[in-house]
Order: sequence, then C-alpha cells, then structure tokens
Amino acid sequence: MNNRDLSDIIREQERTNVNGSDRMAASAFPTLMRKVYLWMTFALVITGLAAYFVAESDFKYVLYQSSALMWVLIIVELGLVFGISAMIHKLSLTTATLLFVLYSAINGVTLSAIFLAFDMAVIAKVFFITAGTFAAMGFIGYTTKKDLSGMGKILFMALIGIIIATVVNIFMKSEGLDMIISYIGVLIFVGLTAYDTQKIKNMLFEAEYADESYQKLALLGSLTLYLDFINLFIYLLRIFGSRD
Repeated sequence: MNNRDLSDIIREQERTNVNGSDRMAASAFPTLMRKVYLWMTFALVITGLAAYFVAESDFKYVLYQSSALMWVLIIVELGLVFGISAMIHKLSLTTATLLFVLYSAINGVTLSAIFLAFDMAVIAKVFFITAGTFAAMGFIGYTTKKDLSGMGKILFMALIGIIIATVVNIFMKSEGLDMIISYIGVLIFVGLTAYDTQKIKNMLFEAEYADESYQKLALLGSLTLYLDFINLFIYLLRIFGSRD
C-alpha cells in the first residue's frame, strides 16, 4: 500500500462507489476517520483564534483600509485550497498539513470582520446551531445506505449558481437577493455535509493501514468538511445576524 499512488486509490474508490454500510471496515478506518475530524476541529480552532485576535488588534485597521491586501489574501486562500486538492498526491503529508494550517490561519484573518459586524452572542448562537446541524447531517451521511453521489452532483451545480448570483449581487446590492442566496446556501451546505461525509467514508473504509497515502486522503477529507462547516456557518450568520 505504501507504494501506491494516491490518485490510484481515489480512482479505485470511485469505481467501487459502494456505501460501506454492508461491508466490514478495515482495521485503519476508525483511526483515519478520527484524524479527519481532529484535523477539521484543529483547523476551526486556528481559524477562530486568528479571526478573534485580528479583530482585537490594530492590524484590523490596516486590513480593512486596504482592499488590495484583502484581495491578495483571498487569492492566496483560493490558491491554497485548489493547490492542496490538486497536488495532494504529490505533496508530502507534512507539507499538505502545513498548507492546511496556513490556509486556516489566513481564512481566520479574512473572517475577522464577523467579530466587528456581529455581537458575540449572535456569533456563539450561530456557531452552536452550525455545529448541531453539521453533526446531524454528518451522522446521516455516515449511516445512510442510500448512495448520495447523484445528490452531490446537483448540489455542486447549485453551488456554482449561487457563486454566480453572489458576484452579480455585488453590483446589484439587493438585500432581498442576498437573503435568498443565504437560505439557498444553507440548504446546499447542509446537503454537501452529508454527501461529503459519505464520500470520505467510502474512500477510507477499506484502508488496512494508516499509511501516508490514506492519511493524505483523510487530510483532504478534513479540508472538505472544514469548508462545509465554515460556509454553513457564514450563511447562517447572515440569516440570524440580519434578524438581530
């Protein structure tokens, strides 16, 4: 297993496309799934701390008075996400982990505005709502015997749609459209949480050893779930924040 290319593992798992409910999990599966959620949790902690400390520091004045700096950070974020996803089979586990940590920290910097725009009570309330929703949908994705791959394709197309709508609304500045996008965004990432959980489970289910190839798959899975959580949190915050 140590000599197999990560892309071969992914293609094999995609070809089987079988839910793990009716199979016996291999010995490394529990360890790898724990790593998925530990890495995701660690990344969320880094993001939260980075956002809070930037919001409490004088750096926020530099950050929000320079649109160029903000755009640079956003571009770097996008580059890191696409880079980790596309190059995961070429990167070492250590490098991929460090890039994930870097992305989490930069994402915290760009999200620091939420501590300036929303009351801490609202942020805390929405965080716990997000955590509960995420846990519930993750449980459904993990335990269901229904193949969710078809739903995943529909959700991905819907995601492209709201990205386009969001860009359009930057110029339209319609509060009504913004709220519609937020509700649709919640539905999309609620569904993606279940779909991605099942996909990650299927990729790791037959791993006999927690070697570097499978650990990199677990890291990629944690990045995916991290993005689902963050986006779900942001859309819910826009909804509940507008009410409060």
